[in-house]
Amino acid sequence: MNALAARRRHPAAIALLILLGLVVTGVAYSTFAPKQADAATASATQVQDGKKLFLANCATCHGMQAQGTKAGPSLAGVGAASVDFQMGTGRMPLAAPGVQAPQKKVQFDKEQISSVAAYIASLAPGPAVPDADVSSGVGGNVAKGAELFRVNCAMCHNFAGSGGALTRGKYAPSLRNVEGKHIYEAMVTGPQSMPVFSDTNIAPESKNDIVAYLHSVDKQENVGGMALGNLGPVSEGLFVWVFGLGIMVAFAVWLGKKAA
Repeated sequence: MNALAARRRHPAAIALLILLGLVVTGVAYSTFAPKQADAATASATQVQDGKKLFLANCATCHGMQAQGTKAGPSLAGVGAASVDFQMGTGRMPLAAPGVQAPQKKVQFDKEQISSVAAYIASLAPGPAVPDADVSSGVGGNVAKGAELFRVNCAMCHNFAGSGGALTRGKYAPSLRNVEGKHIYEAMVTGPQSMPVFSDTNIAPESKNDIVAYLHSVDKQENVGGMALGNLGPVSEGLFVWVFGLGIMVAFAVWLGKKAA
């Protein structure tokens, strides 16, 4: 017992415990961290092509090693999904500094985007580009997707995915007619002010249900007439004030002139 107690009090014991803790943490992370399938299957040529495209188009803001600068965040660990979303929707490369990256015309083809995604995925593990069976919406439960969307997304994106304003000039973009893959990628990467919905929060099959719901909204006919963007009472009230009262005022003026 005395010998054991002496070893515990040895100065090297603390260092050994810290080292053991680091080893255990590293092994656990490498075992349970999300695997980047795209990085494993991407060829060395594709990664090199992606690196060249990155250096030519992205390094100014994100750094030569994607380590981040004052103009742009680090891309280590964002995964191929983040690259595919940002470049596939035209948000990147950013046209000019601003509070939010707006969606614009896509500047790269799919092969180029895949190459840049493969390069970024090779730097550190991160979310992979989703398979079509969990991101296309095909076979998804629309009713369940609608419930999940209302609980997790509607407070920012509107119940019909029409988008809405946030604080400090930011906004939740419209989700109408958006490719299912990009909706899924946004959920797992959390662009801008959006939170990350990992598979622990929302399972891949449930994400597919959300995509199915949003695609059903795209195809839905408005039997009641003009949808007014599905923005709710604000747009409807504005329509009544501008057009309804405008017509009434014009009619009153016409009657006044006729009476005179």
